[in-house]
Amino acid sequence: MKLYLRADCPYCNKVLNAVEKMGLKEKEDYIIINAQAGTPGRDMVLKTGGKAMVPFLIDGDHSMYESDDIIAWIGKKYAK
Repeated sequence: MKLYLRADCPYCNKVLNAVEKMGLKEKEDYIIINAQAGTPGRDMVLKTGGKAMVPFLIDGDHSMYESDDIIAWIGKKYAK
């Protein structure tokens, strides 16, 4: 599972906080990819989802925007 985030994004931080509360571990359960403007991460978000918006989740063939939707998806699929 890949989370495309920006450090200055409150919605990205919301997703990170929720994932940590679920007991998931970075580099074990998910990878954080920098999606600041001008990065390869931002290019991937735009290419995959069509919008340069974060947070953005890619989980296998599934991708999505919106922090609440991402949190719900992760909780349903991966929460420990």
